[in-house]
Amino acid sequence: MNDNSKIVAALLAGLAAGAVIGLLFAPDKGSETRDKLNESLGDLADAIKERAEEQFDQLGELKDRLVSVVKSKLHIAEEVIDDEIEEHA
Repeated sequence: MNDNSKIVAALLAGLAAGAVIGLLFAPDKGSETRDKLNESLGDLADAIKERAEEQFDQLGELKDRLVSVVKSKLHIAEEVIDDEIEEHA
């Protein structure tokens, strides 16, 4: 997990904690407080899912770049080996 991800995770955790504390001390009825809490937790879950999807997309892009680089290096190595074989044949 990189530093940006840690910051976002800490921010989301702080937002969730703040929302819970705010709702617990709110002067609303219990049922209204529970509804607000459920809504806030749903929003948090959506934000976490969205962030996770972004991270998976970034990992997929990184994997594709790495595979491309490795294939390119293998192709170059094959050419060098073929050249060496031809020189010594």
